[in-house]
Amino acid sequence: MSDQKMEMLVPQRMLELLEAEGIKTLFGIPDPCFVSMFVTAEQRGWRVIAPHHEQAGAFMADGLWRMTGKPGVIIGNEGPGVANLLPAAVSAAKENTPTIFIGGQRERHFDQQVRRGRFQYTPQVKYFEAAMKYIGTIEYADQVDEIFHEAFRRALSGTPGPVYIEYPQDHAFAMKSFGPIVPPERYRLVNQRADAQSIETAVKLLTEADQPMIFLGTGVFASRAHEQATALVKALDCPVIQTPGANARLLDVADQSTAYASNAANDLIASADVVLAIGTEIGEPVHYGQGRHWAKGKTDRKWIYVERDPTAIGVNRPIDVPLVGDLRAILPQLTDAIAKKGSVSRVPARFRKMIEEAEQEIVSALEMTPKGSPIHPLHFVAEATKVLPRDTVIIRDGGAANIWTGAINRCPTSDILWSGNFGHLGTGLPHALGAQLAVGKSRRVVLMTGDSSFLFHISELETAVRKNLPIVAVVACDYSWGLEVKVYHSVYGDQSPETEAHWGKQLRLDKIAEGFGAHGEYVERAEDIGAAVERALASGKPAVVQVPVDPNANALEVPGFEEFATWYGEKGYGKDD
Repeated sequence: MSDQKMEMLVPQRMLELLEAEGIKTLFGIPDPCFVSMFVTAEQRGWRVIAPHHEQAGAFMADGLWRMTGKPGVIIGNEGPGVANLLPAAVSAAKENTPTIFIGGQRERHFDQQVRRGRFQYTPQVKYFEAAMKYIGTIEYADQVDEIFHEAFRRALSGTPGPVYIEYPQDHAFAMKSFGPIVPPERYRLVNQRADAQSIETAVKLLTEADQPMIFLGTGVFASRAHEQATALVKALDCPVIQTPGANARLLDVADQSTAYASNAANDLIASADVVLAIGTEIGEPVHYGQGRHWAKGKTDRKWIYVERDPTAIGVNRPIDVPLVGDLRAILPQLTDAIAKKGSVSRVPARFRKMIEEAEQEIVSALEMTPKGSPIHPLHFVAEATKVLPRDTVIIRDGGAANIWTGAINRCPTSDILWSGNFGHLGTGLPHALGAQLAVGKSRRVVLMTGDSSFLFHISELETAVRKNLPIVAVVACDYSWGLEVKVYHSVYGDQSPETEAHWGKQLRLDKIAEGFGAHGEYVERAEDIGAAVERALASGKPAVVQVPVDPNANALEVPGFEEFATWYGEKGYGKDD
């Protein structure tokens, strides 16, 4: 490798370091501190996306990460721009999203200045300390490489998470001589494999088990390990239970997978003697792998755990065989070893039958539920999703509308994005834009959301129009904080202050969409939803389909609430049936 140095602007070097990681999309609102970076990025062929709010831009970066496996980059301008990033930073930490936050700042001498009344200056770093895996400040221009290398090293080592780089104005137009760019594999671990002995032990357990099962989490999808996971499932040929966060499906083996807490899953867990957990924290929503459903049947079952963070092993529950490393590297190790040993199908006929029975229950519920007005959320979801192209990227947002979508979705898909760890409202529209940027014209992106959550970042419809991102938002309008109504009714009866009808039913999201230059439709009959969604897809524009839904059914009949109550409690292990 040549040691020849080249003189360039510091912002250009920052872009080159990002390009080395396969990144060529930049989210952020242009400002004097970053003008040279934005201009240079566009000259280098980058996609530069200016949101209307930095928080939304960070959620777009999150959506891009979940669909590409490459960290997103969001810029925050000094002072208020950086402050707007804070909620998204906390969300990224909780969602295990390795977003690269780059914050502008006044010149470095301001840090030690004792004078008062400094415009747009605040000590920003301390506000991010709790959320970030790493914080680096570019004190001197020749530190750029090492700070960016450390940022990616930390963001992508162990459990992924966000990092923050502070970029003072001192360097906005600074020139510096830099050496050749170093590829990622020379400064951080890439494709870390598990040790051979642990792989051998795991394979022995799996192939000799009477009833193995794979416990599949969100990490499989966020790491873009669909192909590797599918190959493993085919090689082992056993049932797959998906965590609540992993609502999508491995399409080629969908007939042997079901959701956690379903009847089929509960029955299978009781008979499982070996569990292979992949891409999951084994956290509270699955009773830490110990309580409730896990406390039935073969409670002495063995656990094999594929996990990037060695400090997570044995924390939430004891683990028999830890496989520490990257999913995309370890799953092929398991698949190859299992293939050499050979395996017979261990998908019980009873398991498949119970999956079919669950599907028939949904069909029966749809047949028995009247298609009156306002529309029942069952029909809202079913009618909207049954017309979607296979493998549409589905985005979930909101409370009740989110849960109804997860339970009733009729579109087979390998990607469903939502704030499953943090429950952050308003992520849906930005997630959709980030996802559409990732898939381009190859797939459609459809957001299923409630009105409350949709209104958080409705201004980003203009961003979608400006950037020609033809996302479709199908919005369930109950004109209230739907899931909160359920909670209030459960605890206080009919008393639910400031949750019901907190805005008038004159709200017309379809007209707002048209005002932004998007396609808009308003639908009041269940039988008209599908055609409206098809027209929205065919418009080739960002689109909003507004559907008034029954507020009582939406809040008070929300599916899975009883299961939620078993883990969202004081102990978290889950009550007995």
